[in-house]
Amino acid sequence: MSRSQTKLWSVGTLTYTSAGIAALFFWLLWGDFAWSMKDRAVGSVATLMVKSFGVSDFTYGLLILSFPNFTNAILGPLVSFRSDRHRGRFGRRIPFLAFTVPFIVAGMIGLAFTPWLGRELHGLIGADAISPNMACLLVFGFFWIMFDFGNTLASSIFTALVNDVVPVAFLGRFFGLFRAISLAAGVLFNFFFLGHAEAYSMWIFLGLAALYGTGFTMLLCKVKEGEYPPAEPAPRGAGSIPAIFRTYLKECFALPYYRWALLAVPVANMANVPFNAYTIFYAKSLNIGMDELGRYFAYTYIISFGLSYFLGMLADRFHPIRMGIASTAVYGVLAFCGTFLISGHLSFAIVFILHGVISGCFSTLTASFGPRLFPRKYFAQFNSAMWILQSFTWMILTPVTGRILDLIGHRYNYTLFIGGICSIFGVAILCVVYRGFLKLGGDRNYQAPDIETLHGQDSSPRP
Repeated sequence: MSRSQTKLWSVGTLTYTSAGIAALFFWLLWGDFAWSMKDRAVGSVATLMVKSFGVSDFTYGLLILSFPNFTNAILGPLVSFRSDRHRGRFGRRIPFLAFTVPFIVAGMIGLAFTPWLGRELHGLIGADAISPNMACLLVFGFFWIMFDFGNTLASSIFTALVNDVVPVAFLGRFFGLFRAISLAAGVLFNFFFLGHAEAYSMWIFLGLAALYGTGFTMLLCKVKEGEYPPAEPAPRGAGSIPAIFRTYLKECFALPYYRWALLAVPVANMANVPFNAYTIFYAKSLNIGMDELGRYFAYTYIISFGLSYFLGMLADRFHPIRMGIASTAVYGVLAFCGTFLISGHLSFAIVFILHGVISGCFSTLTASFGPRLFPRKYFAQFNSAMWILQSFTWMILTPVTGRILDLIGHRYNYTLFIGGICSIFGVAILCVVYRGFLKLGGDRNYQAPDIETLHGQDSSPRP
């Protein structure tokens, strides 16, 4: 094929040949591997470390689980709002991502040396003033907050970078590969390193810091952003934090179509939350050992890994809304049937693996949901709004499920039944979004409603 006949793909002002697409995928996926290893490993190793300091379950939940959701709700809107409107020499995403790398790397290095630093702090302050465990916990908390600060900011922007540089025709397949990399990182860490996490936490944290620092920095150096239209001039006073939150909420939630679209994936994702949250308790109630449960996890990851790229192709071909409706409905059938079918190890294993694979299918099939539906110009803030809603749904559903289980005598099979109920709502909301999607042009001519021209009025089509 001659040079003039070379097939080209474009996104914004960026244009790629086949070789350019391959290079783009390589550097993004290499950076994603570093990102995924961090995500899969840090939480598990940090959990084992902080528990060794003798903390209560309440303190553990507050620091490891609740605090990240809190920072996401506060920092996500601010950084995504600023990033969407930033124009600079290196783009509108890369400067923000580069800013987070030192915090994440320094946080992991600090966590690596937390036991030693805790002992030093205890010796410096004095044994009468503070206990050794409290000294370690203070050091841990400092570096955990540092890590979480950088991680929260980066999480709000990373997907937005992908959306800005990957052509729409490849988004589903690309996110399928993203999912495969994440699963491979999960298998790698859990199979080779989790068993050594308590004895070698320092070396694991240092290795993760080195991998992330080099891998993600290489991504930022090799991936280039295009040029963006000039940002809209901000009205006087719009730069204050209260004004940013007001504008953020108005732009994301003023139009009915966007409200439904932002709610769809979080609600559909609620279907797998009850079973996931109480899996270990359910397994123990059936006298299933943790080694056996670990093998079930491994089987789930391996199957999901093999499916990831092909699921991405399906999302590109049939659209993530349709695939989300189908996968949520299939999960609902499994959940209702599984509620009454589990009676022992074998039936638990079958339902558990199917649960994990179908849940993973939903995640992969809808990974390009936001990039395909949200306004490209303000994608980061819409994407962060969706994930904030997901955080809130998880924070609400998990304790509600726990209260129901307390009332019915810890019959953990009903976690599946609760998930099945959630899947019905998920399918219903996805169908509402699908109707709005068709009214806005559908597969061939979809145009996201322009939030700049819709301030103060509601001209989006009613779903």
